[in-house]
Amino acid sequence: MTLQLDDPRIAEFVGIMLGDGSIGIYKCKDVGRTTIMHQLKITVDSREAEYISYLCSLMSSVFNVNPVVNYKSNENTADIRIFRKKVIEFAISQIGLKLSPKWNNATIPDVYMRADLATYVLRGLFDTDGCVNLTNNNGTVYPRLELKICPLPMQNQVIDILNRNGFDFKVQNLDKGKIRIRLNGKKSLSKWMEIVGSNNPKHIAKMRKIIAEDGFEPSTLTQ
Repeated sequence: MTLQLDDPRIAEFVGIMLGDGSIGIYKCKDVGRTTIMHQLKITVDSREAEYISYLCSLMSSVFNVNPVVNYKSNENTADIRIFRKKVIEFAISQIGLKLSPKWNNATIPDVYMRADLATYVLRGLFDTDGCVNLTNNNGTVYPRLELKICPLPMQNQVIDILNRNGFDFKVQNLDKGKIRIRLNGKKSLSKWMEIVGSNNPKHIAKMRKIIAEDGFEPSTLTQ
């Protein structure tokens, strides 16, 4: 593969994979013989059709492979998968992603901690694993951005990216080594839109509610 590793699309993909992605190499039995299956997978809410379409387009543009989408009939999830051995090998050996499980293992590869790429990683991570909460405070809509991170070396890396970009945030320790990162208020939301942005229509819709209230331009949301 001839991709440039410092492509912002790959940086966003790294964040997505660290959020809701997994990479596996498995032994499978097929008609009396054992084969090796290579799989790169992103699991998302099946009701988020627009974001699924975006993820498929992103993966196709990065790897020049059309992913397969499998919808689970008994739950609201969809798996977006690539089975190409060369893609999985590139993701591990060149991009620097790690095989599952991610617990206590996943890190942001060094190149994507660079100032010009780290915010794209943050965007992908937040779009898959974060949420935008809106509360009504005496008639005023008050936004809060939240991101939960399992016990991973990248906990400190995410905190470092936020600090380097001047975000005001709080970190709450949860059970089993998890943390919750929280950014409160319209000032933090405005800064997030300016520096990080979002490509998840679910998040954008909630952010637009605040934007309309305060007179911001909706185009500042997606970068």
